[in-house]
This record gives sequence, structure tokens and C-alpha cells, in this order.
Amino acid sequence: MATITTADFRPGVVIKVGDGCYEIVHAQHTHTARGAATVRVKMRNVETPQMIERTFQAKEKAEQVFVDRRTMEYLYQDGDLFYFMDPETYDQEPVGRDAMEAAIPYLKENITVRLKVLEGRVIGVDLPDTVDLAVKQTDPGIRGDTVSGSTKPATMESGVVVQVPLFIEEGEILKINTKTGEYLSRVGRTDG
Repeated sequence: MATITTADFRPGVVIKVGDGCYEIVHAQHTHTARGAATVRVKMRNVETPQMIERTFQAKEKAEQVFVDRRTMEYLYQDGDLFYFMDPETYDQEPVGRDAMEAAIPYLKENITVRLKVLEGRVIGVDLPDTVDLAVKQTDPGIRGDTVSGSTKPATMESGVVVQVPLFIEEGEILKINTKTGEYLSRVGRTDG
């Protein structure tokens, strides 16, 4: 482990706080006219979904915990286990639901992700910024309804529900932002 200062706090950095390891989700550096500089940090416990917020003084030190990231391909789900394959060695690795929670809505077979590994166990998944998902179910658009900005819910092939423009139909493939869950654009149509 290395010691870092608050100047190195950025999203994705994992630090040791007390007895736990926390991944920084958001860090806001502030400096007041008369007061000392501080860093307000929102962190997620790497072992549980617990989120905490804490304010650090400028130049305060913390132990950085290094997390390995391995590129893997998602294969399938079996109960509470999600199976991934190393594209170079073809080794398969099961990952429990607790480490997958945020990624589950955007998973589909053959998607490439990066598994975050801490001390030999998977603690999370880095998804690509966008995924292409097919619309499984949505209400048909009403002819002549062209109100700008109007949306409707669409259930995607992975089960996630996304707000989409009224002209989107079932069977279309859409580009979805995995960070915000927002519709970005149409990509094409499924066969059939």
C-alpha cells in the first residue's frame, strides 16, 4: 500500500478508512478565504453497498489500496452467480451478485467488462461507458404526437427500463449510457 494525500483523491481510487476499504465515487476540493482547504469525499465500501461521506483536511494522508482490473467477457448468469471468461486464457470465473449489483441492468452476453479485484476477490465491475441493448417492450408511439422532449418507458433486453423518445419501437437497438441510464441514440434493428 502507498500513502497518498487528498490532492490524489479522484473517482476510482480506493483508500483504507478505519478497518474498511472504500472506493472514491466523488471528490470535491474546496478552499475558503479564511479557512483551510478541504476535500469532501463520497465513498462506497468495496465489500458492501454502504456509501459514506467524509471531509478530509488538505494534505491529510490516507493509505491507497491497489485494485487490479482484469478484462473479461460476460458469458451467462446461473442463480446468484455471473460467469466471466478471460479472453486470452479462456478461464472462467464466477462472480457473486453482491459485487455485480450496479452492473446487472446493463449486462448482456459477450459484453467486455473490467473486473475489479482486491486481494484475490472480485469487488466490482467497470462497464463500458455505453452499451447497445434491444427494446423488448414499449408502447407504440401515437401518430402525430411530436411534442419535443416527450418520452415513454421502454424495457430493454436486459430488463432495465429506460425513458426513450416516442418514436422508438420494439426491436430497435439503442445506445444506453451505463453511468446515467439514459437513452443516447438508435443503433439499428434486431433481425426478426
